[in-house]
Amino acid sequence: MEDTSKDDQLIVDECKDQKKKDATPSKESGSNNDYQALMAALNANREWLQTKVSINNALVTESTSQPINFFSVGECEGQKTIDGEQMPLVLTPSTADEKDQTSHEALVAALRANREWLQSKVIANSAVLLRGFDVRDAVEFDAVVDAMGWPDIRYVGPAPRTHVHGRVWTANEGPLEQFVYFHHEMVLIKEFPEKIILFCEVPPPEGGETPFVPSFRVTERALEEFPEMVEELDGKGLRYTLTALSKNDTKSMRGRGWEDAFGTSDKAEAEKRAKALGMDLEWLPDGNVKTILGPRTLTRVFPSRRGRRMWFNTVVGKHGKEVSSAMVADGSEIPTNFVQRIGEIIEEESTQFRWRRGDILILDNIATLHARRPSLPPRRILVATCK
Repeated sequence: MEDTSKDDQLIVDECKDQKKKDATPSKESGSNNDYQALMAALNANREWLQTKVSINNALVTESTSQPINFFSVGECEGQKTIDGEQMPLVLTPSTADEKDQTSHEALVAALRANREWLQSKVIANSAVLLRGFDVRDAVEFDAVVDAMGWPDIRYVGPAPRTHVHGRVWTANEGPLEQFVYFHHEMVLIKEFPEKIILFCEVPPPEGGETPFVPSFRVTERALEEFPEMVEELDGKGLRYTLTALSKNDTKSMRGRGWEDAFGTSDKAEAEKRAKALGMDLEWLPDGNVKTILGPRTLTRVFPSRRGRRMWFNTVVGKHGKEVSSAMVADGSEIPTNFVQRIGEIIEEESTQFRWRRGDILILDNIATLHARRPSLPPRRILVATCK
């Protein structure tokens, strides 16, 4: 390919309503007007044509990377670059000194008009932080969540939570001095949220960060150090148990009662609802219930996530705990040294930032594990879970 212009075969022409240049057959050579000549020219210049397509695609991407010039890309402490993408991607108002750019109404309008763009950013970066917008309370946060356009999904899990407004709930209300371990939200349930949206209404004076981890990196490193163990556990599957009280206990980060979790005090109805979620119940003499889930795989691959193998389990958080357990589906124990090392890898791969009032963090629940650091009071983080 000596001549990159290819003017002897293809020339640049214009069409009605054209936004970018395209190539058409040369009018100087009649032989190029028929199908065979066109195909011959295209086959002879594949590399040149691919280059033109790539350049024009890049121009289109660049022109739409920040819709309506509303967002600017910012930075935050702890930010990492994973496979060329910022994690989290920080989006701030493009003009912070103009009220119409920082108000929650303006943010709502921008998000509603650019839903597909936001979806692409959440999938590409796995985490998006909206910072610097004047979102003050649960009502305004609920409006922001609604503008994103993702359907609601009801939370099912052991964390004690309280409904606040619309689609908004409190995050785990367990004691702030306790560490909430890394997990994918509702990872063991058949239907789990794809997006977790967190809002900082009251930032903690110290601690209380929400660290998160690119799940595929955990799998990659686990395969490097324990290839046979990873494949064995994936093949056999895992079984989990959790004992739930009848009523809520906010003194525990896993203190949500089964009546609240299943939305009923009728045991037969609770069993029916549990079965629909993919779990079995074992009633205990004291009125509590043991939930049994499994078998579940250790890792999963999801569409539109670059074929990445996600560490989609809660082995480290449940292994060897008093009220919950994780073991191999055949009843054998998971080696303690394996669990401990995976915990270290998760910490090594994690990133976190200090919450600021009004921050909104969107996590791709399929691609990231998240946790909660111990905190001094007060701390009030609200959450919405979305399909």
